[in-house]
Amino acid sequence: MYTLVRNLGVRKCLQAEATPLVVSLAIAEAFFHFHSFTLECIAFLATWYVASSLARAVMELKQRFASGR
Repeated sequence: MYTLVRNLGVRKCLQAEATPLVVSLAIAEAFFHFHSFTLECIAFLATWYVASSLARAVMELKQRFASGR
C-alpha cells in the first residue's frame, strides 16, 4: 500500500480505490461473519481486489465507448 500511494500519490489512489473500498467494506460488514479476524480480513481484501478489478474494467469500457472504438 505504501508503494502504491508513493508511486501514484494520495489523490490518484483515492480516485482509483475509494469506491471499490467502500463497496468492499459494506459487503464485508453485511456478509462476512467468520468469527475469525484473519479470515474476515482475507475475505475483505479479496473482495476489494475483485471490486477494484471490476471498477477498472468498467472504466476501460467507458473510455472505449467514449473514444468511438
